[in-house]
Amino acid sequence: MKFARFSYGGPVAYGILEDENIRLIDGTPFNPFTATEKMYPLEKVRLLEPVWPSKVVAVGLNYTDHAREIGMQIPEEPLIFLKPPSTIIGTDDDIIYPAMSKWVEYEAELAIVIKDTARQVPITKALNHILGYTCANDVTARDLQKKDGQWTRAKGFDTFCPIGPYIVTDIEPHRLDIELKLNGEVKQSSNTSNMHFKPEFLVSFVSHIMTLCPGDIILTGTPPGVGPIAPGDEVEVTIEGIGTLRNKVIKMVSDTTRVNYQRF
Repeated sequence: MKFARFSYGGPVAYGILEDENIRLIDGTPFNPFTATEKMYPLEKVRLLEPVWPSKVVAVGLNYTDHAREIGMQIPEEPLIFLKPPSTIIGTDDDIIYPAMSKWVEYEAELAIVIKDTARQVPITKALNHILGYTCANDVTARDLQKKDGQWTRAKGFDTFCPIGPYIVTDIEPHRLDIELKLNGEVKQSSNTSNMHFKPEFLVSFVSHIMTLCPGDIILTGTPPGVGPIAPGDEVEVTIEGIGTLRNKVIKMVSDTTRVNYQRF
């Protein structure tokens, strides 16, 4: 099942993708819901970020082929960090290139969407707490990451976590092709089978550190081929069975640039 969060000239709503239409549901994917008879043409709606999480937990250095590419070892435990909710944007929204950085990079990732409250979850039950998966781009100001020595500023700018276009509930996450195109040229191409720490392990691991809430996101790491973006670029993250997350990069025109976030 593919859930979409969308607007159609009215309140923000959830629906289920059916061919080229979205069937409105009464409720959200995180609670019991009822599918209605209302259908909206996909081409007529505006797709929004599929969730607005309380937190985004990200994992660094989790693909074996990426570790080989940069000559580093996979850590013994997941290397995690946080991105604030204000980094979240949806497909077709703009990534704003911050004025204080001169070197921003893309990172295609599979994102886990948490279904319900999860705390100290054993690995054997972790999949029960996953609603589904979506595409993500862990945008990073690489020069600031190197300068600061920690990652909050580099990873935390507004618009630095595009996600979407859908939450897909019925895919097996361990063997999915993942690809990123920059201006139509393939830059990253791998498979989630190259993840060292699998989704169920990551959910369990993180849940023993902090309580995960419905709609929270766990980014599972990026494959090889990370590289720079610039204003005017278009970035596309495609994951098998999910779809394509597409965003353009624009220059910040002033420090007062605003992003229009549509919350639940």
